[in-house]
Amino acid sequence: MSAGSLRPLAGITVVTLEHAIAAPFATRQLADLGARVIKVERPGVGDFARGYDERVKGLASHFVWTNRSKESLTLDLKDAEAQDILKRLIREQADVVVQNLAPGAASRLGLSYDALAAEKPGIIVCDISGYGNDGPYRDRKAYDLLIQGEAGFLSVTGTPDTPSKAGASVADIAAGMYAYSSILAALFHRANTGRGRHIDISMLESLVEWMGYPLYYAHDGAPPPARAGASHATIYPYGPFPTGDGRTVLLGLQNEREWVAFCELVLRRPDLAADERFSSNSRRHAARDDLGRIIAEVFSALTAEQVIARLEEARIANGRVNDMADVWDHPQLATRGRWREVGSEQGPIPALLPPGFPGDGDARMDPVPALGQHTDAILAALGYTADRIGRLRAAKVI
Repeated sequence: MSAGSLRPLAGITVVTLEHAIAAPFATRQLADLGARVIKVERPGVGDFARGYDERVKGLASHFVWTNRSKESLTLDLKDAEAQDILKRLIREQADVVVQNLAPGAASRLGLSYDALAAEKPGIIVCDISGYGNDGPYRDRKAYDLLIQGEAGFLSVTGTPDTPSKAGASVADIAAGMYAYSSILAALFHRANTGRGRHIDISMLESLVEWMGYPLYYAHDGAPPPARAGASHATIYPYGPFPTGDGRTVLLGLQNEREWVAFCELVLRRPDLAADERFSSNSRRHAARDDLGRIIAEVFSALTAEQVIARLEEARIANGRVNDMADVWDHPQLATRGRWREVGSEQGPIPALLPPGFPGDGDARMDPVPALGQHTDAILAALGYTADRIGRLRAAKVI
């Protein structure tokens, strides 16, 4: 038996009408687990994320990240014959349909859950949108930054003077991961009942779920957490601290035992442990300016490695502020064997082994597809002859 046949989602076929990040990120997780993912793209153009940049050997960084192990099928869905091809593909092969087209576009194509389930009761349909399939915001366009604002994320992220977006696409990632986990649950449900399911994922609801702590902190009219840059808004000391060699060390204290150890072994000021100004987290937070000056004075005489050595001795959580080059070379990832290579039309590209898979595991790590790379093979499997495929291509249907 091949390794591929042992993957958890081997035998599952996903047809996806996707672009940008949220849906492609969700379906890539399914592909990692062995699902066959057929990505429907516009002829000649494809997923517009292919054009975001050219940073990976001429390919777009977003696209490389979210689209490995998929098959690319080009169809002009404005054409009736292309729509027939898609519906036949879904009817004959699909277990799951995923889409994050413009609001209402999938329904106009006859790809709503109700329309598909009428012919195929076991079908699972996952709609991903900015705000969900109903409500007053249903038809609004939504991009990651806009959802970060609507979900309150920007209000608690950044410095006291300036709100800041996350450096990664957190709203897209949140929606993609909830879509992924919901599809897995729907597959389990279908295995038990034989029935499919409609999944309605909104970026807004996904990111608001991640805002649980700030929301509850501000419950019942209480003031929300203040923006504190890279520091924690309510725990101190917890955040970045400069060292004498011009570097920055991150550290975080969680309890009073750690505070005593921090005073004795890191600051080497055991007297501070008994200082009333700093005798609880709330008091340390209130006196953070005074405590920050003390920490800065001690750390200014030490290198980052010396500070980290003291923090390790005291068993205080710590980390470095790595840039992207540091992450590529991170010793923990290297030692655990987390890097692999995947193919692409431009040659091999490094890729992180998906979290949760062991170093010798069977994660699917197949190439990033070229636009339309699998169109002929997919149509041939549906019974289309080479001549007919040629005519469809000449007519720009595919």
